[in-house]
Order: sequence, then structure tokens, then C-alpha cells
Amino acid sequence: MERLKNMTRELKQQYTRKITQANKTQLVVILYEMLLVYIGEAEEAYKSEDRGGFRGGIRKAEGCLRELMASLHFEYEPAMNLLQLYLYANRELAKADIRNSVEELQHVKMIMQKLHDAYEKLSEQDTSGPVMANTQTVYAGLTYGKSSLTESLADQGGNRGFRV
Repeated sequence: MERLKNMTRELKQQYTRKITQANKTQLVVILYEMLLVYIGEAEEAYKSEDRGGFRGGIRKAEGCLRELMASLHFEYEPAMNLLQLYLYANRELAKADIRNSVEELQHVKMIMQKLHDAYEKLSEQDTSGPVMANTQTVYAGLTYGKSSLTESLADQGGNRGFRV
């Protein structure tokens, strides 16, 4: 899977659409993907000597880690092991920020990529429905143009999102 380095406006829109259609396992996969994109942003900022961008990428990656920690269900055995990995990754991100170093980012990226791949395989077996109900339906298909993809949105009503 090709990694995009920056969270562009288009990529944010893609993630928004994916989130509205995702089940619980797919949401975890999306969080891992976003975390990896933010680490990529930090690495790019480091290469261009943009300290603010470097710190911003790390902060966003830490936000993804916080969401992953909040999503753990401790009634299941693997939750404590995952928590330990997330806490380690969080410490590594903090070290990278303090030391202005990308070495720690490589450790985090390696761990998160493996977890992403494992959850991606799990998500293929998860047949539960989307977490969000009453959302816009997205249909995608090829247009008449060569290899161009267009998306159509159905149900343009204003009553979308979580049902209370």
C-alpha cells in the first residue's frame, strides 16, 4: 500500500468517507493509517528543517495513539499488551520531539505498520455493519475518461450521522 506523506485536503476527505462507512475494526485500521501518515509528515518536515511541522506531525500522531488507547477493551486479553505497545510508542514520539530526531519515529513506524497489517487482515473477517448510521451513501465507478474515478453521493438529506 502506497503511503501518502501529507494529510492533504483530499486525503482528509477520503478518510472522512471511509470513517462514515467503517465498522469498528476498520476504524482501528484507519487510525493506524492516519498515524503513519502523520509520522510521514513529521519525517518530511524534519528533512526540510521545519521544526514546527516536525512537532505538529508528532502531536497529530500522538492524538491517534490516544484514540487507539481509548478504544481498547480491557475485558479482552490482548488489550493490556496493546496498551504497553501504545505507551512505548508514545514515549518514543516524545523522545523524538525532545531530541529533534527521526530515529525514534522509525521504531514507532515499524510497530504501527505491523499492527496496521494485522488489523487489516482482521477487518477482512469482520462482517459487522458500519458504526455510523444514517450517513451519505457513496457510489464509486469509472467514468468515460481513461482511468478516472468519479464518486456520486446519494441521500443528500440533512439528517445524517449518528442516531441518538
